[in-house]
Amino acid sequence: MSETGFFKPERSEPLLIVISGPSGAGKDSVIAEMKARGLPFHFVVTATTRPKRENERHGVDYWFYTRSQFAEMIDRDELLEYAIVYEDYKGIPRAQVREALQSGKDVVMRVDVQGAATIREKAPQAVLIFLTTASEEALVQRLVERRTDPPDQLKLRIAMARQEMKRIEEFDYVVVNHDNHLKETVDVIAAIIQAEHHRVHHRKVQL
Repeated sequence: MSETGFFKPERSEPLLIVISGPSGAGKDSVIAEMKARGLPFHFVVTATTRPKRENERHGVDYWFYTRSQFAEMIDRDELLEYAIVYEDYKGIPRAQVREALQSGKDVVMRVDVQGAATIREKAPQAVLIFLTTASEEALVQRLVERRTDPPDQLKLRIAMARQEMKRIEEFDYVVVNHDNHLKETVDVIAAIIQAEHHRVHHRKVQL
């Protein structure tokens, strides 16, 4: 409080926002909509060893590396977190996160549930948002309709998604991404970010 008795807010610190959730929840679509709106944030591009899908761009959607290249990044301690996800490696470049935070921008990253737990451990002040669907049936239907995986891989994704759904309580917020309501989903996420910037005690991320 100031001497006049009125609340004098501190400068809002940049936020580290983690968008996670099971495969099929719509994380990529949400990030794309946030970018399309021109929301003021830096998106951390994930590094991965999985093959590039149609219409994906290196350095924009993901950094696509060979397993050998990824191993070198691990050896040099260049990743904030990494894990094997469906037989491929994924990780978050540490330098990219630090540089963005130092510039004063909010930082948004898209990670799997396992990765979100690692980020919370290393950066307790991060904002963790769990993105999900209206029901388990809706999630399974989305995975089936994507047609990006062979039957055995699809079965694994569904099994993993069911386990990940049990970890919602590890997150700060849960947002339901209803079918055909992407704009409303992003409205909710934008509102969460705005509210976080109006906390009396700001989160301060240190990496």
